[in-house]
Amino acid sequence: MNETTTLRPADSADLPLTIDDVRAAAACIEGAVVHTPTMHSITLSRITGAEIWLKFENLQFTAAYKERGALNALLLLTEEQRARGVIAASAGNHSQGLSYHGTRLGVPVTIVMPRTTPSVKIMQTESVGGHVVLEGETFDEAYAHARKLERELGLTFVHPFDDPNVAAGAGTVALEMLEDAPEIDCLVVPIGGGGLISGMSTVAKDRQPPVEVVGVQAALFPSMYARINGRTMDCGGDTLAEGIAVKAPGEFTSRVIAERVDEIVLVHEDSLERAVSLLLQIEKTVVEGAGAAGLAAVLAHPERFAGRKVGLVLCGGNIDTRLLANVLLRDLARSGRLARLRITLQDRPGALYKVMKEFDAHSVNIIEIYHQRIFTSLPAKGLITDIECEARDREQIDALIAALRAKGYSVSQVELN
Repeated sequence: MNETTTLRPADSADLPLTIDDVRAAAACIEGAVVHTPTMHSITLSRITGAEIWLKFENLQFTAAYKERGALNALLLLTEEQRARGVIAASAGNHSQGLSYHGTRLGVPVTIVMPRTTPSVKIMQTESVGGHVVLEGETFDEAYAHARKLERELGLTFVHPFDDPNVAAGAGTVALEMLEDAPEIDCLVVPIGGGGLISGMSTVAKDRQPPVEVVGVQAALFPSMYARINGRTMDCGGDTLAEGIAVKAPGEFTSRVIAERVDEIVLVHEDSLERAVSLLLQIEKTVVEGAGAAGLAAVLAHPERFAGRKVGLVLCGGNIDTRLLANVLLRDLARSGRLARLRITLQDRPGALYKVMKEFDAHSVNIIEIYHQRIFTSLPAKGLITDIECEARDREQIDALIAALRAKGYSVSQVELN
């Protein structure tokens, strides 16, 4: 059997991660990844009550910060390790970052993904040079197969987060942020497995005075939150922040986070959706759910960050376009600009026309009309009409509903979950 090789193991004696490791990573990857801008957002600052700086890591070539850690790990390989190649288990941004830089450096890259991985993610990884192996129905099964191939083929396993070299590369995000915006006194950082926040907190706590670090997890996947707080909590569900939907946090990263992260907060799906929508509407930038988690935390906990100078990492921009469209439309509905009104009518000529006159009188635009005559509990001469409409704001919809009810119509508004 071929000899197994790995990068610095997570239980090596030189932990915890040091500021010198991050600085060395910055020197290694300089010029090969984008020094993305850190910009102050006037509008988001006004909305949140905090001074907001944004780090646009979604402008990396593969649209995510993961390139930094992947590249640092690749550059620290021996010549023999490069010749044999590397392997990882990932269905997300790590696979693309490792594949892109591995191909650029001439290092063979194998990525093991579950068979359930969407075809677009497979295609994106293959398009930047990765060799994709589909195995298992879950990530855990894909991970186990990757470790099996690591042993059988003598490949070097590059963990997406639980590796000091990967975390050091991720930490260069904070070096750039605090260099470009030294007034930042609080970093709010998404947590999946913990690689990004491990690196960034190492930089933050080296500053004088130290910069506060707050981690963010999706409420559906509170794995690191539970571990750090000594609690048992369920992890699972369909979260918009799939990039940080990690059930088992890293061992190495858990130790760094316990020492250097001040607090971890949880955010719910409506806050994530609002954050994605605001970043597109205000900053004109596309961010995936995980990348918007920092802003979601500030929106969900305004009193926690009021008056603070907050740095947020837009850590990735790889979001499915159909999902993005759904998020935007749902946000319009929550804000009252889109609505679906359910109106009970009598099935007779002119009934719908009279309702339309009220929409016209209130300048509410009709998008779709759905008639339902059969599957109702109404008498045979009754029908239910659902009307999807668009207005300036919630007050305009409320005025229309009041006018319809004043004329004797039964009107209800179909709410989002």
